[in-house]
Amino acid sequence: MSEQSPLDLKSLRHFAALVEHQGFIRAGEAIGLSQPALSRSIQTLEHRLGCALIKRGGKGVELTPQGQLVLAHAKRLLAGSTALKNALRQFNDLEDGELLIGAGPFPAADLLPRVLGQFNQRYPGVRVRLEIQHWVALRRQLLAEELELFVADIRELEGDPLLQVEPLQQEPSLLFCRAGHPLIKQAKQLTPAQLAEYPLASFRLPGVIEQLLQDTFPRDTPLISLECDNLDVLKRLVMNCDALSFASHSTLAAELARGELVLLDWPKLMPGTSFGLVTRLQRPLSPAAIAFIAMLKAAAVSPAPVAH
Repeated sequence: MSEQSPLDLKSLRHFAALVEHQGFIRAGEAIGLSQPALSRSIQTLEHRLGCALIKRGGKGVELTPQGQLVLAHAKRLLAGSTALKNALRQFNDLEDGELLIGAGPFPAADLLPRVLGQFNQRYPGVRVRLEIQHWVALRRQLLAEELELFVADIRELEGDPLLQVEPLQQEPSLLFCRAGHPLIKQAKQLTPAQLAEYPLASFRLPGVIEQLLQDTFPRDTPLISLECDNLDVLKRLVMNCDALSFASHSTLAAELARGELVLLDWPKLMPGTSFGLVTRLQRPLSPAAIAFIAMLKAAAVSPAPVAH
C-alpha cells in the first residue's frame, strides 16, 4: 500500500457503488458524482493500495482478485461505519442506550422513583437498571464500572480520593413504630430504658451514625436486631412486630397518612439522613447520565421541617 496518504471511507464507498451499479455512469448518478470524478477516485484508491481493482476493457465491471478482496473488506468497513454513526446518533439523542445507576435505601424509597419516572417519560428509549444496595456495595460496583453513578448516604464517602461526591439532600430522622405499639401511650414520657426494651430495625449504618444510636439506645444486646437495606421491606417488618425504626418523613408519609405507622416523640434521635450523588472522579459521563443528574438535582429539594 502506498505511504502517500491514508485510506478513506469515501473512496471505498465509490468503489462499492461502482461494483453495485456495474458502470461508471450509473454509479456516478447514484452517488451524485460525475463519471470523470468517479474514475479519478477509483484510480486514486488503486494507487493508494498499490494494485489494480478492476479489469479495464471488458464489459461491465470485472474485479481483479485484489478487487474482490478489497470489496469484501470495504463492505464490512462501510457497514461498521453506518452502525457507528447510528449508535452515536442514538447515544447523543438519547434514543437508545443504557443507564446503570445505584441507590441506597432512603433515596430508593422516595427521590429515585420520582426522578426515574420523569426520566422514562422523557427518554423512553433509554434502558435504566437500578441497583438498590448499601453504600459499601455501591462504591465497589461503581469502581468496577458496573454502575455509572449512585445516590446514597455519603457520610463515609466524602474525602474518598477515587470519588466525586456531591451532597443532595438532608433530612432529620424520625423514630417510628407500628400502630398499636405499647410505647404509643407513653409517647410523651419516653426514656432510653423504655426504648431499649424493644428491638431496633434498621438498614446497615455508617459508623458515625451507629455510635450516635448506641448512645441513644444503650443496651447489652446488639444494637440492630433486624437489618435490611430495603426500606419498603423494613417498614412492613415494623408493621408486623414491636421493633422500632427510624426514617425521614418523606419516606414515611404514605404509611403515616394511612395510620399504619406512628411517630414516637424522641427528639434526641437526630442522626438524620444525608445522601448525595456519587460518580467516579474525572470520568466522563454519558449523555443519559448527564440528563438524569440534571433531573435528580432539580428534584432533590430539602423538605420543610416536620412538626411532631
